[in-house]
Amino acid sequence: MLKLNINMETPKKEALIIIATVLLIGLIVGGYFWWKNSASSEKKTLEKAGEAAEKITESATKGVLPSIGTNPLENKPDVNPADKANPFKNIITNPFK
Repeated sequence: MLKLNINMETPKKEALIIIATVLLIGLIVGGYFWWKNSASSEKKTLEKAGEAAEKITESATKGVLPSIGTNPLENKPDVNPADKANPFKNIITNPFK
């Protein structure tokens, strides 16, 4: 009679293993599709955030920034002391010239 119980438990164990395997495969497939969907939604979210940032930057700098053609350092003063510090600047060192 003990052998009958073991034989009865074996089909139950096999059924449990089959059910667990099917559930595991289902979870893996479902997780894959969920991951793919979340990755595409992240791309869309990043694109929307980039567009919003561009719109905000454009509206914030409208008419405030100077034109690109101007150079603020165009009329800068000559403050380099090395140009004025060399007293031997005009001496010719080559006697054969």
